[in-house]
Amino acid sequence: MSCGHGDNREAGTGADCGGLTRRDFFKYLAGSALTLAALDNATAAVYQSITSLNQKYIGDDSPDGLYWDGIRRHFLFEDGLVMMNNGTVGPMPKPVFNTLMRYFKIQATNPYDVYNFLPTFREETRTKLAAFVHASPEEIVLTHNTTEGINFVTAGLDMKEGDEVVVSNMEHPGAIHPWRLKEKRHGIVIKEVPLGLPTRSVDEVVGSVAAAITPRTKILSLGHTVFITGLISPLKELSRMAHEKGVLVLGDSAHGLGMLDMNMKEMGIDFFASSPYKWMGAPTGIGLLFIRKEAQDKIWPTIVTGGWDVYKDARKFECHGQDADALIFALGEALDFQNAIGRRRIERRIKTLAAYLKKGLREVPGVKIHTPEDPYLSGGLTAFSVEGVDPARIVDYVREKYNLVVRTIGNRDAGTYGVRVSTHYYITTKDIDHLLEGVRTLAAHRT
Repeated sequence: MSCGHGDNREAGTGADCGGLTRRDFFKYLAGSALTLAALDNATAAVYQSITSLNQKYIGDDSPDGLYWDGIRRHFLFEDGLVMMNNGTVGPMPKPVFNTLMRYFKIQATNPYDVYNFLPTFREETRTKLAAFVHASPEEIVLTHNTTEGINFVTAGLDMKEGDEVVVSNMEHPGAIHPWRLKEKRHGIVIKEVPLGLPTRSVDEVVGSVAAAITPRTKILSLGHTVFITGLISPLKELSRMAHEKGVLVLGDSAHGLGMLDMNMKEMGIDFFASSPYKWMGAPTGIGLLFIRKEAQDKIWPTIVTGGWDVYKDARKFECHGQDADALIFALGEALDFQNAIGRRRIERRIKTLAAYLKKGLREVPGVKIHTPEDPYLSGGLTAFSVEGVDPARIVDYVREKYNLVVRTIGNRDAGTYGVRVSTHYYITTKDIDHLLEGVRTLAAHRT
């Protein structure tokens, strides 16, 4: 079935290419009282639509807008909303929302199954997640967010006074403050490496970090998807360099899961934390911590209950009490949704849209792009500033005129203050054109 070419602002009011419109979807759920059969049927309709789209575009790694128009209609956006801030929280596709409601309904109607039946399926999500990042299930910890995963590593790693951790000058508060706490408690030393704005090359990053390593360095703790600039740090090259020096590597990849087709084995990293509710489409409250098998005896569990001393793999870091199973199963559905489209296809789409945005920004007088041009060093986050225009004014203007959501980022004193844009696969070039139109208008009237 062919989908008509439509604008994101109208996605909730037209035909749904085998699924339901947003309005009809909620009527459907309300009329069925959220019955399990109704949720299953709605989800099945979405996957049938994706199957039809894939059959039409089979073998095409980079299908055109018609394909992505069809995919976008399987989200539950408010009419007219253009969400370009996945870097904070992203939307859930319909099947993920269905699964979340399905399992929360079980808790509401039959709590017995919450502890007697649902936990038996927890390992299915772990196995899916491991396969998604090319790891072993024994290396996967289901956390609540990236910050928690980073804290598990910082708190669990034995370090004594004078031991060093190398970080960059652009770490997220959730990545740097755990080390500052350890600095206060144990007297460790935090060594900060400056990154370019924008960063120009792999050698620039690896060389700067390598120069900061000394015999007292125990670990590198670096942003993989740098939230301020959109830099994708070359963790494969950094891990190779660090391991030659006997140094561990922790990657903060809050944005990586769902944006990039990642391979833990190829990356060679020791610890890797991510938040699938940004780009993956999972609900908030579920996260990933990868701990390489060879590094699992390097850190202690931080939160424990019975079982932490029984497990011989990464699951010993997951013995922290009752979890919301609905979130875990919704993550499994988000993985299914991404796999139905294809990780490689998604990454290509995201980077293509980012390149389109950068090209347009380069043509606007006064614009400085903070994000690397090299697609190996950048992904779906693009940051920029306009000389003489407050970034907050740009954010407000495009929201008021186009109902388009972006955000400010960075620090004025550090020279990193700007606007950050997320170009997820459901965004259209027309959405980007509206953003560029707003930037051009404000740049033309700057003081």
